[in-house]
Amino acid sequence: MTTTQQKAASLPATDGRRTSRRPALRDRGSRLLAALFLAPTVIGIVIFTVVPIAGSVVLSFFHWDVIDSPTFAGTANYREAFTDDTVLVSFTNTLVFMFFAVALQLLLALALALTLNDRLPTWLRSAFRSAFFFPLVLSAASISVVMKYLFNQEFGVINWLLGHIGIDPIPWLTSEKSAMAAVVLVYVWQQFGFSFLLFVGGLNNIPKEIHEAASLDGATGIRKHLAVTLPLLSPTLLVASVVGIINALQVFEQPYVLTDGGPGDSTRTVVMVIYQSAFEQLRFGEASAVGVLLFALIMAVTALQFRLSRRFVHYQ
Repeated sequence: MTTTQQKAASLPATDGRRTSRRPALRDRGSRLLAALFLAPTVIGIVIFTVVPIAGSVVLSFFHWDVIDSPTFAGTANYREAFTDDTVLVSFTNTLVFMFFAVALQLLLALALALTLNDRLPTWLRSAFRSAFFFPLVLSAASISVVMKYLFNQEFGVINWLLGHIGIDPIPWLTSEKSAMAAVVLVYVWQQFGFSFLLFVGGLNNIPKEIHEAASLDGATGIRKHLAVTLPLLSPTLLVASVVGIINALQVFEQPYVLTDGGPGDSTRTVVMVIYQSAFEQLRFGEASAVGVLLFALIMAVTALQFRLSRRFVHYQ
């Protein structure tokens, strides 16, 4: 075989190797490009989420007032948290607030979503969606300042309106019986727009053929929603409840501005205790310990929700 023939015989093998290398290079380039796009988000999560959480866990084992050097305290901060009446009351208040706020938020959002989805024209639905979502983009502190005047016992608009139907003025923000209710109402009014949009999107993803088949089988009104809509909407309900509970367990602005945790400690929440311990009393170690306990509570409740979702969530 001549030299030219030998070169010609070797060309296909060389082309095959080049062809096999090109997909590998393209895959490597795609992975590198994806890593570059993800890098800012990953770096942000590490710097602003992972590092602060790790720092709080470490700091919870120290006494530190910012001025002096930290001193190791072992588990003293956790023992103090479990024996401090204010901390225990704040956890109880937060759980009570979470239950009523999330339940009312989900019920109101679901009822409005079902009503708007069934009975209103498209243009009016869009207007209501924007109106219900608008409070969510506003500052919780500014809304709470306005609501504090509305709920005022002496000159508040709410008591003025109630007086026109023969109801005596209610001490919304100065009574232990009504202060938590006022905080819940303000919180729900601002937050339910998020759950409302989730439910609207979930309802739009349910095939109309399923509702039509249910109607042919005789299901109407509430029966159709219970038998068809809610099971198909269960994934959206799971997302809305998880997000709602996580947010409610971290409530701060509404009780801080409306009642400052009072009367007494009736509306004092866990995040308020963390804020006051750290920035008012300069007890950063104790505040970090309470923060770690709150983080553990949020993780436990979320894990329980996902565990229970195996029974109640139905995917199409």
